[in-house]
Amino acid sequence: MKKKLGLLYGGKSAEHKVSLQTALAVIKALDLEKFEIHPIYITTEGHWVKGPQLQGPVENVKALEYSQEDSRTASALAPALFQEGSTMDVIFPLLHGPNGEDGTVQGLLELLNLPYVGNGVLASAAGMDKVIMKNIFAQAGLGQVKYTAFIRSEWEQEKEKTYETVEAELGYPCFVKPANLGSSVGISKCTSRSELETAFKEAFQFDRKIIIEEGVTAREIEVGVMGNDSPECSVAGEIVPKVEFYDYKAKYEDGDTALIIPADVEAEQYEEIKKMAIKAFKALDCSGLVRADFFLTKDGRIFINEVNTMPGFTPFSMFPLLWKHTGVEYPQLIERLVELAVERHGEKQKIKYTF
Repeated sequence: MKKKLGLLYGGKSAEHKVSLQTALAVIKALDLEKFEIHPIYITTEGHWVKGPQLQGPVENVKALEYSQEDSRTASALAPALFQEGSTMDVIFPLLHGPNGEDGTVQGLLELLNLPYVGNGVLASAAGMDKVIMKNIFAQAGLGQVKYTAFIRSEWEQEKEKTYETVEAELGYPCFVKPANLGSSVGISKCTSRSELETAFKEAFQFDRKIIIEEGVTAREIEVGVMGNDSPECSVAGEIVPKVEFYDYKAKYEDGDTALIIPADVEAEQYEEIKKMAIKAFKALDCSGLVRADFFLTKDGRIFINEVNTMPGFTPFSMFPLLWKHTGVEYPQLIERLVELAVERHGEKQKIKYTF
């Protein structure tokens, strides 16, 4: 029998458009002989709209942006979507950023006791918050570049002190980022005080907490990690931006970057990167998938930068390309992730809730 697969995409997030591109790519790759595809669109206002079952691939993202006439809030819609007799076999949350990749939707799916692709509540929340993530990595003994963080009220009350802290602890160049966002939204590279001040203002538009990281001259190496309790790594890939750094425009709009797969790294370096990636996966209690990003310096030092708990599946995305070069084609990759979701859900059903 076909699996009823609910694709959850869009979202109340600055990464809404990225999610639409991801959904479009996944729909085109799904085998309609194996899956019933049920689109569930979340508008930029946070309204949920269930579209009709798809009978074939769609051609563009416009076809996935359903009318809001019958939209309802998540709390009202959830029973209608998942009630007895219409329950999905698996939900695939193709959501990026806050209100989707951060554990909020995962919590809803946990309450509904539905299998879903990807990471659970804790891993999603910790992986979304770069400060929490880096603190956990530090506890796990993973090498990282120096970093510091501030909340908006700290900055508003003592702006000069925050700038001085960055200059004393990190120096220039440095990168300023919203703590809870991805896809390079709101990120700035700073080489001076004036650029730092502008970067703080930019980043605080997207989050109440920001992180500032030491800038290092290094290659950007990434690996895909897939699995549950016994995760495996893909080959390594390298990002070589044609612009100064790998920003949103380079990622999603013009593909202005080179992706080198497999990356030209020494065997020992690749083994260390895999070891660190799996250690990070387990430190966050991840499941399903992550993309782990690293810095590799000229003198051979390896730093973990971050993990992405729901990497994109767009034509420019690294995660599916890494697995393709590892021997897992895109349709098989999606099927494997669905299998992992069902496996993890089954494992959770063994938990005893009465005594």
